[in-house]
This record gives sequence, C-alpha cells and structure tokens, in this order.
Amino acid sequence: MMTREQAREMFESDDLIGIGMEADAVRRRLHPERVVSYIIDRNINYTNFCTEYCSFCAFYRPMGHKEGYVLPNEVIFDKIQETLDLGGTGILMQGGLHRDLKIEWYEDLLRAIKQRFNIWTHCFSAPEIWNIAEVSGITLRDTIARLRDAGLDSIPGGGAEILDDAVRYRISRLKCGVQEWVDVHRTAHELGMRTTATMMFGCGETIDQRINHLELVRQIQEDTGGFTAFIPWSFQRENTSLGRFVKEEATAVEYLKTLAISRIYLDNILNIQSSWVTPGLKTCQVGLRFGGNDVGSIMIEENVVSAAGAHHCATEEELRRLIRDAGFIPKQRDTLYRSYFVN
Repeated sequence: MMTREQAREMFESDDLIGIGMEADAVRRRLHPERVVSYIIDRNINYTNFCTEYCSFCAFYRPMGHKEGYVLPNEVIFDKIQETLDLGGTGILMQGGLHRDLKIEWYEDLLRAIKQRFNIWTHCFSAPEIWNIAEVSGITLRDTIARLRDAGLDSIPGGGAEILDDAVRYRISRLKCGVQEWVDVHRTAHELGMRTTATMMFGCGETIDQRINHLELVRQIQEDTGGFTAFIPWSFQRENTSLGRFVKEEATAVEYLKTLAISRIYLDNILNIQSSWVTPGLKTCQVGLRFGGNDVGSIMIEENVVSAAGAHHCATEEELRRLIRDAGFIPKQRDTLYRSYFVN
C-alpha cells in the first residue's frame, strides 16, 4: 500500500516513465485480461440555474437569469430515447443547485423515466443531493433513500473537486464541504448504492492537498467498498473566473503522472478512468499505459466542461480504435463497469 510520503515523492519526481510502469503493473494485476472498457451514455444537464457561483464553472446561471433553464420532462425523454437508439445503456443526469426544486420534483422525474425506459440512472452529485435535502427540509439519509426508491440507480462522484476544505473555500465556498461530500457517499453505500469518485486537479492546490483527496477516497473505499471507479480530470480555465488566477492548465505530463499515482494509491478501487474529455484522445490513449483501464463515455452530450473550454469529441469507433491501437481489447460496459457486451 502506497504511503503519503511515497505519493509525495512521486509527485515531485521527474521519472514519468518509471511512475507509469509502476501504475501499469497495478493495472495488469487488477485487470489481467487486457480489456479496456467504455460506455455509451449521455450527460443530461436538467438545469443550469445554480446558487453556488463556483469560480471554476462557466456553465451555471444565477436564479432568474434570462439564459437559465429547467428542461421539461418531454425534452429529457427525447434525449433518453436518442441515447437508447444509439446503443446507450445509461444517463448521467446532473444540474445546478436549484433552490425551488424539492424532492418531489426529482421523485416524479425518476418515476416517469423508469415507467418509460429501461435505462440506468446515474444521477445527482453530492452537492445536488445536499441541496435537495436542505430545500425539502428532510434528512440526507431520507433524501437518498427516497431518490433510490423512485428509481435512482447510482450516484456520480461530481462536486468533489479537491477534497480539502481550504481549496474548497477558495474555489467554491458556497458548495458543500468535504464532510458533506463524504456523508453523501458513505450514506449511499450504506443504503446499498454504488457511487464513483472524481478529482478535479490543477486548480491551484498543493501536492499535499491532492494526497489528502486520494487518502480520503481510499479510506472510504476501505470502509464501504462502494466506489466502482475513480476519475481524475484536469481543470479547464477558459471562461471561468478562477482562470484569471490559475494561469496555466495542467499539462499532459501532469495529467499522466496524477493518473498513475491515483492508480497506485487507490489499489482498492478496481477501475481508474483515463479521460479524453479534457486532455484529449492521444493523452487518454497513453493513459492506458499509466494505470487507466477505462476511457469513459462517447459523450453524446456534454455541456459543463465544454462551457469551460474543453471541446474534444469522440465516436464509439474512435474509442475502440484508440483502445486497440494501445494494445488492448475494447469492450462496451454498463454503469457498474460490467463488461458483458460482446463486440
């Protein structure tokens, strides 16, 4: 098991290839079958109204803004049908923190989706769930249980950014703190739900603050076993207020190093995603030799990161070719990382 000191030494090291080889050894131990997975799903951002004003976000609009929206159910249904028509198996539905949408709105939406479609619902980040609980005047546990009973299948790891309160106060001081994010995921795991964990790095945090994040995720997984995957991605500065203070985005080298260290540090989480949405397809491909065993989604639709300047896109065949050319076997998976699709 990697120690904090070893992680710090790796972050400070220039031996990128050596770090990658060590991460690759962990990946081969956990995934000896040489399969790299991907998913066909869709990001549906049901509202961009938000009360949190995070400095790294270019997607949100203040309450009452003329460019703000809440998607009508029929629009959401059309997006889901299109996803299914393209061979998709799930939706990743997230939005801003809306002060007027109480739990009944979310319950009605989930039930309506499940009545119409056979699709996996991977929805609502920890800050959203806390917001639903607060505006509805109910406990966190009751909120998650009611959403689950209405049709919520699993919870994404968004809203983590860096799990260090000093960083969070600087970049998203109105959003839930570290303990609240942890409480959502621990409670979901206790209620029998699986979740993912993410990390947005390159927003001015220190190496020790990154390690704080990794250590916290590892400890939750040690206690609950509820995380299916860990997804690190780099901050995109374009169009964001935080971008005025963070002058340079993380390089491909920094991305690969962080990916590899995540793989080594989080050896109790089975899946580590090598992302292409922010670093691009080539860096994603190299990431498959730096510990990644999954390349995420073809992203039929994505609005949040693209608003901050990430404009990479990929088709299913491009992802499959990327995986094959790296020496792996591509397989479509579902949201729980079950690669049972034959293709």
